[in-house]
Amino acid sequence: MGPILLAYVGVLLMVGLSGLGSVYGLTICGKAVTGAMKKSPDKMGTYIALSALPSSQGLYGFVAYMVMSPFIVENITLFTAAGILGAGVLMGIAGFFSAIRQAEVCAEGITAAGAGHNVFASTMVMAVFPELYAILALVVSILIAGIIG
Repeated sequence: MGPILLAYVGVLLMVGLSGLGSVYGLTICGKAVTGAMKKSPDKMGTYIALSALPSSQGLYGFVAYMVMSPFIVENITLFTAAGILGAGVLMGIAGFFSAIRQAEVCAEGITAAGAGHNVFASTMVMAVFPELYAILALVVSILIAGIIG
């Protein structure tokens, strides 16, 4: 397996897993919105704001790719390829799981808002915590880019 293949696997993981996490997260929230709309259709703004949060992890995976893309060249070294692979594993796993866990928090907030409870602000605060780990993975990916560059 050549070094370029390792780098491509890293890109696949950072973009693919982060994106899949966002897809699952958005689906979890979408299902909660569908149920909440039956009780309180007038709170659509709250539902949309909460349900959109898990989409950010997919964007973080794409940003990580954009940071790493200048290093993916035909004569890439094994060191650089390993760095991209490591960043991909880190970003992919953190993005995948944080999006799903964040969606579970948001879905509970959507359900509670649909039942008439004023939980928007507290749900937003609680939803930030899983997201912090995706942000941390993105920052580490950027730091890795600085080392391999």
